[in-house]
Amino acid sequence: METILKSGYVCHSQQLYTLRRVRVSEGKAKGTEIIEVSTAGGLQVDILPDTGLDIGQVRYKGTNVTFISKNGYDSPASINPYELEFLNTFPGGLLYTCGLRTTGGPHRDGDEWQTQHGRYHSLPADPVAVYEEENCIVIKGTVRETALFGYNLELKRTIRIPMMGADITVSDEITNLGFKDEEHAVLYHCNFGYPFISEKAHLELPEKRKTSPRTPFAATGLGRETTFDAPTPGEEERVFFHENMEHKASLVNESIHTRVEMTWSETLPILAHWRSMASGDYVCALEPTNCYIMGRKFERENGTLPVLKSFETVKTQVTFHFETI
Repeated sequence: METILKSGYVCHSQQLYTLRRVRVSEGKAKGTEIIEVSTAGGLQVDILPDTGLDIGQVRYKGTNVTFISKNGYDSPASINPYELEFLNTFPGGLLYTCGLRTTGGPHRDGDEWQTQHGRYHSLPADPVAVYEEENCIVIKGTVRETALFGYNLELKRTIRIPMMGADITVSDEITNLGFKDEEHAVLYHCNFGYPFISEKAHLELPEKRKTSPRTPFAATGLGRETTFDAPTPGEEERVFFHENMEHKASLVNESIHTRVEMTWSETLPILAHWRSMASGDYVCALEPTNCYIMGRKFERENGTLPVLKSFETVKTQVTFHFETI
């Protein structure tokens, strides 16, 4: 940034990018803090420190690329992490983190009730740091999921957005700070919507991969899981699991000249793929994960629930690259 200022073309960095912390003053999201970021590369990003430092609406060169559900943003004061109703609170957005102890449907695991997709998104990041570094906007925060006499999981998140570019990189370090091994599950629920997603868009996946449908209805979509239909009233959702492939996927819509490529770390071996063509719930989500989103109890019974040893750390990373085509 100093080089650009010395060039004489600009006299203040805000001519090229914006970084501000704001708070919603009315409506159901009243009290929600948003870290607003816009870059010279055309990104406008809402980062949400009250909900795990997840990412809400994103626009690229003025066009929305994310799915925002009927619920929209909720006030953090209205979300109880122990009575979380996912269907009534899920806002969509570019990144909704699921976990850290379960992903999948609500269920009872022994004496403990597991909410749908876990409690992570209802937990605030604390502390949160926002600063500039090497021509990047950097946002850091720590989220902890804990219980007296029980689990003690910590996630340290770093989001990096180049000031002059159109990339978002989310890097997490998940540590078991407890004195016994802890089962954990994590899923990065990345949600794309209209006008980016339409029947004019398509999904690019590596040719070499294993694809499995989650339900019999999803199986009826095999062979066309990379294309999209027009909105269909009441259509059931489809979920696919993609494995044994290079960790990248791209969504492309040539009609609006936009492409988004996602890449993710080897610590997320499965890509869950949610495709809902239902009218009003029209969304494609790409979800790198470390399990099969069956719920904590059922993952354990299936032998697919990862374990973090005492004081062990696992690192994960998801990157989004936006470009004009």
